[in-house]
Amino acid sequence: MLTLAEEILLLALDEETGTIVDLPNYQTNAMLVAAVLMDLALQNRIDTDVQNLQVISQEPTRNPILDKILSLLPVPGQTQSIRTLLDRLSEQGEDIRELALCQLIEKRILKQENRRLLWVFKTRRYPMIDNREIKEVEGRLHDLITGDDLPDPRDVVLISLVNICGLFDQILSPREWRRSQARIAQLSKMDLIGQQLSKSIQEIQRAMAMSSLPG
Repeated sequence: MLTLAEEILLLALDEETGTIVDLPNYQTNAMLVAAVLMDLALQNRIDTDVQNLQVISQEPTRNPILDKILSLLPVPGQTQSIRTLLDRLSEQGEDIRELALCQLIEKRILKQENRRLLWVFKTRRYPMIDNREIKEVEGRLHDLITGDDLPDPRDVVLISLVNICGLFDQILSPREWRRSQARIAQLSKMDLIGQQLSKSIQEIQRAMAMSSLPG
C-alpha cells in the first residue's frame, strides 16, 4: 500500500508533463507532514484529539518516511499542539517529498528524467510508468465524493488534504465539483490534523495579504 504522502504526490502530478503541481512551499511541506502524521496515527504510533498529539509507541514502522518523522516527535507521554508540530516539522517537507518520489520510482510507478532548460537550468520530471495506482486512488475518491458511502479514516484524511491543495478539479468534473462542495467540506471536518493544517495555511495567507497592503 502507498503512503498518504505518495498518494498525494501522485494526485498532484501532471501526467502529461511529469511535473508536480506548483503550490506555496509552506502549503506543500505542511501538507506532506500532515499526511505522514496521519499514517503514523493509522499505524497506532500516535494519538490525537482536537488540538494535541501524543506519541504512544516509538516502534519503527520500517518505512523511511514515517520513521523519519516519528523520530522527531515528543517522547511517549508528552503532548504537543498539532499546529506547533506542523509548523516545526514543515521544514522536513522537502525531505518527505524526495523520499516519497524515490519510493514511487523504486516501485516502478514513476521514473525520473533530468533535463536542461535553455542549456542552463536543470529541470526534473517524473513521467508515469504505471498509472494503475493513480487511477485507483482517483476512482476511489471520485466514488466517495459523488456517492453516499462513509469513507474510512484514511480516505477522510486524503479527502481533506486534496481539498486543502485544490486538487479535486483533477478528479471531478466542474459540475461534480459544484455539487459536491458541501459533502467535501463535511467529510474534511472529520480529519483533526487536516483541520489544524487548514487553519495554519489560512492564517499564513491572511498574514501575507496584510503585509502586501500599502502602508
